[in-house]
Amino acid sequence: MAADRLDLPPVRLLPEDELARLALAAPLLDRAVRLARWAAPHVQVDAMGELTAEDWQRAAAELGLDGEPDGVAQTAQAWGVAVDSGLVELDLDEAASAEQEFDGLEDAAAGQAVPGDALRQIDGGEPQEVLEVWLAAVETALAEAAAPDLEVLLDGIADADAEGGPDDLGGLDWDPEEEADFLDGALANLYFFSAIEENEGGAVPLPVLAASMVVPDEMEHPTDAVLEEVTEVMMRLDEHFRVLAPTGLIEYRPLDEALIEEADTDGADTGEAAVPAQAQSPDIDPEEVSRYGIVQLTPLGLYGVRARMLDAGMHAPAAGELADQPASVLLEALFGYPDRAARSEADQWLSTRKPADAARELLQAARGDDRDAPGRRLVAQQTLSLLGAEAEPALREVLDDRELGGLARVWLTETGSANVPAPDQDMVFWLTIDTLAAQLDADDNPELLRELVTDLVARHDSFFAAAWRVDHPATADVLEAMGRLHPDKAVSKEARKAAFKARSATGGQ
Repeated sequence: MAADRLDLPPVRLLPEDELARLALAAPLLDRAVRLARWAAPHVQVDAMGELTAEDWQRAAAELGLDGEPDGVAQTAQAWGVAVDSGLVELDLDEAASAEQEFDGLEDAAAGQAVPGDALRQIDGGEPQEVLEVWLAAVETALAEAAAPDLEVLLDGIADADAEGGPDDLGGLDWDPEEEADFLDGALANLYFFSAIEENEGGAVPLPVLAASMVVPDEMEHPTDAVLEEVTEVMMRLDEHFRVLAPTGLIEYRPLDEALIEEADTDGADTGEAAVPAQAQSPDIDPEEVSRYGIVQLTPLGLYGVRARMLDAGMHAPAAGELADQPASVLLEALFGYPDRAARSEADQWLSTRKPADAARELLQAARGDDRDAPGRRLVAQQTLSLLGAEAEPALREVLDDRELGGLARVWLTETGSANVPAPDQDMVFWLTIDTLAAQLDADDNPELLRELVTDLVARHDSFFAAAWRVDHPATADVLEAMGRLHPDKAVSKEARKAAFKARSATGGQ
């Protein structure tokens, strides 16, 4: 795939009303909404906007978490989401707040918490508004995941005190921005795993996700040092995903804590469950792999991660969004799509148009001598192949067109049309160069390209003697590429000579 083409496959999203129902059912948002309702008409808060000790217990009971080992912690997380997402608004008495901060008072009322505008969005029931509140809740959870653990923070401050240093985060081995970027990278990789055809909607073993973030693409057998880094990444991801699971963003089966105990028993001094290389193998027992953690984006999570990518300026297409676009947009986009996704998008686009009209629009959009034009024509040819005999008049209209006449003859022949005029040699060679230019630009299967080039040269005597004369903007580049791809050194040399002649004939352009 060309570097300036599509980076992410399209994803299929649920309708917004279904996504909104899932968002409301997500444990974290559900708890935050319940606390916002509980806050009516008002609940007392301290200068930091936190509940009093008594109200923490009441809030936990409201959520059915009283008596749970981590009930207060989960309640605190839900309260933070309620405040940060606007479900709850704080009305603080500035004078009382300043007095508390000055006197170091704790757990003293300094204001009130009341239901906020976001709760009215939830009650309004519009799917998009519900999803906006859910996305705000996710942002809060992501920020919490990127923040240092309280135990880590206290240990760092204790170490700083012991060394006579300042009580701040400067001495901690923790960078919230770096951790946020790390988490964004993990979610982006998880999004890609969810989007690719072979694994659409599938779960990803935690070792595989960690390896995708650490192991270089060209490394076939990870070293011990790399595997150790994979293990460290797994442990970080496990902590983050436990925090994110209640958001509804992911489904997560956590790392089996018994693995850490086994590592400690075996004498490991890191307290980490070392991941064996075979844990990334498709042949290992799935139950054994699951002990290292299994994660996947939910349908709601797919929507959420994509929304965050779009906000960051990334191109993250959704299935079906091309149906009402002009043919020029369709052809540019489909060039980078996987085959199955491209077929689905093309079918939807064609279903909204009459066959002959669709064919004319595709052919017009396929014209051009710019760098991307061969790719557009290749996609146009593939899309046209989905049309039946009703499109024939539109194809016959371009039989004498230099750029489109060749692909029109291919379509007419393949659909069994009668009286298809034979192309002359110039048209055959022009179409050959054009097709090769498109496939070289896609660059997604070098072995297949090598076989194609080898077969093409074998079937046409004196191919290069004729090919260098083809009046196509990509002729020289295609011939140079053929020289690189062909396994026979003599043929490669002949291809390079032909490329030199083609470039010389156009003034070196």
